[in-house]
Amino acid sequence: MTKKTQNLHNVDLFQDLSEMIEQSQKQIAKVANSALTLLFWNVGNRISNEILNNERAAYGKQIVATISAQLEANYGRNFTEKNVRRMIQFAEEFPDFQIVVTLSRQLSWSHFFNINHFVSKLKF
Repeated sequence: MTKKTQNLHNVDLFQDLSEMIEQSQKQIAKVANSALTLLFWNVGNRISNEILNNERAAYGKQIVATISAQLEANYGRNFTEKNVRRMIQFAEEFPDFQIVVTLSRQLSWSHFFNINHFVSKLKF
């Protein structure tokens, strides 16, 4: 094999490997986004069902502030009070978990957030 042929082979190999890596990175990102979306739905649903229960508004507000501060301290900025309230809204707007599971394969958390924002505006 000549040096020129070897270089061409190396370029092809590099391109093939690069495509495999990039494809895997995209798949990993999709799986991670889906898992986060489901986590956020579960967090919102649990808080909504166990604490807020569409009652005790003042108590619920205090609990959300407290629990979100604890979550943010342990798990970072995804769990600010504002984001936790979005998670609650998300679970309330999409109460059917199976629909969320199906859609989360195609839509990210930010897509759901934008849909929630749009739906909220339509209600008023």
